[in-house]
Amino acid sequence: MMPDNSATEPFSEPGVATVEEGYVILDGPDGIAITLTAWAAVETGRSLVAAGEEALRQAGIP
Repeated sequence: MMPDNSATEPFSEPGVATVEEGYVILDGPDGIAITLTAWAAVETGRSLVAAGEEALRQAGIP
């Protein structure tokens, strides 16, 4: 597992998504937060799942 304490290292903790006034807020580690429209959140989620699954395959994790 990689450390979360460097700006150049990937985070190992997941973000948490919530809805506020029709927008999706994604809160991540170290205070990172982004606000997305519903469409952007859905498309980002699909892309993240596909990339995450490929990364697991590349790491040999079933």
